Parts: sequence; C-alpha cells; structure tokens
Amino acid sequence: MSETYEHLRAQAVALRREGLSRRQIRDRLGVRNNDLLNRLVTGEPAPAWTRRPNAKDDQRARARELRRAGMTYDQIELELGVSKSSISLWVRDLPKPAPRTPEEASAIARRGWERTLELRDEQRHRTRSAATAEIGTVSDRELFLIGVGLYWAEGTKSKPYRRSENVSFVNSDPDMIRLHLAWLDLLEVESKRRRFHVMIHESADVEAAENYWADLAGVPRSALMKTVLKKHNPKTARKNVGDDYRGCLTVRVLQGAELYRRIEGWWYGIVCGARSAEEANRT
Repeated sequence: MSETYEHLRAQAVALRREGLSRRQIRDRLGVRNNDLLNRLVTGEPAPAWTRRPNAKDDQRARARELRRAGMTYDQIELELGVSKSSISLWVRDLPKPAPRTPEEASAIARRGWERTLELRDEQRHRTRSAATAEIGTVSDRELFLIGVGLYWAEGTKSKPYRRSENVSFVNSDPDMIRLHLAWLDLLEVESKRRRFHVMIHESADVEAAENYWADLAGVPRSALMKTVLKKHNPKTARKNVGDDYRGCLTVRVLQGAELYRRIEGWWYGIVCGARSAEEANRT
C-alpha cells in the first residue's frame, strides 16, 4: 500500500511541477478521493495560471516595496490608501524601519488629516450626486408645494400683534432666490409687480453684489431699489469676507395682500393634509 502511495505521490509531484492543476492531476491519475489528492500534492505550489487575479496584488507588492524602502505603516497607508491591518499582513515578515523623528511624525499626521478630508469630500460629493439624481424632474404641483413651504420658512409673515399682509422674500442663497422666482412665475405674478433690493454689509463690494443680484433676477441694475447697508462694527469681525459674499436679495411683490392670504391658506392646507395622512397611517 505504501509503495502504491509513494508511486502516486511521485507522479502527482511530477505533474504538478509540469504545471497541471489539481483537477488535471486527478483526471490523469484517476484519483477520486480529495483527501488523498491533497496529500499527494502537499508542499507543491499551484501553478500561477490557476490562481485567480487579486485586485490587491499590485498594492501588496507596492506595500512590500515601500516597507523595504523604510516606510512606516502610517506612511504606506497614506501612500496606498489601504488599511493598516492589510499592510501588516503583507509586510510583517520584513524588518521594521528606524524610529521616525517628531518632525516626521507630525508631517505624517498632517498628511493623514489632509487625506481624511479628501476622502470626506469625495464621500460628500458621491452622496450629494446620488441624492440629486433621486429627484429627477419637478412637476408644477411639486414646485407649487415647495414654493409655499419655502416662503413660509423664509418669507415675511404677518404677526398677531402686527398685521402686515405683504409678500416679501429675503435670502442670501442664489438657488433659493431662483426657486422663489420660478414659483412666482408659476403663480403668474407679473414682472412689473416685483421689486428687488440688496441688503449687504457696507464694507463689502456693494457694486459687485448689485450687479450679481440684478443679473440673477433678470433686471438691469438701475431697476434695483436702494440698497440697504449694514453698518460696520469694528468690534465685531465679519466672517463672510470672501469674494462670493454678496449679501441678501429681497424680492417683494406689490399689491400682495391677496397673494399673501392665499399663501397662508395654502400653507395651512399642507399642514392639514399632512395631519390627515398621519392620522390615516395610525389606523
């Protein structure tokens, strides 16, 4: 029996070294017992052609190359963008590099934080892009409901202690202004009933802001009402000092009392509708 096994073993090893796979050796020798087949080829590496390509093979090779060059796990992690646990498995048989200086450690930490911020930005962009795609085309009814909610959140509202049925919307976000103007178009509010004026800090570039908002609103700069300037307080540092600071734009609708009452009614209609839907879901 032993002689038969040794004979099969010698044949299996020879076939393995010729580059045959386990299945080919099995078929060539007629061995159907997997345990026996495994013992026959023990110690003989599988031929390269039988290995499935691994997406991390290149990274593993590069990690070993960097380790031999004296890089730490942290440095390799920054270079390749893979986890330390994977790096440890790949290079643990290689000698450790010399201890790094405090300056080197600080530089690594700084680069690590910069890379973390880059990854966060990438994730933020992917999430935002995916969410944008989920919306698709907005119908007129959807724009109508969005506009009502947007106005009730950001627009001027009448108070019990001060009745003021005016339609006035103020915002610094250009997209919010664009959406509000699209909503007024949907409601067929004539251009001649719309008034615009800029509200901005007096230390900002007032002229540039006026040009920007006039262009966005689709009116000449001369059509803007007098700009409202916020007085400069030297004790309070203004944070929005970048080139993209343009203050706020106020969009007011003349003779808007009737429209305001409708907006108020639309809003409470949305509230009642949501409440009814909530109650229906409970039953």
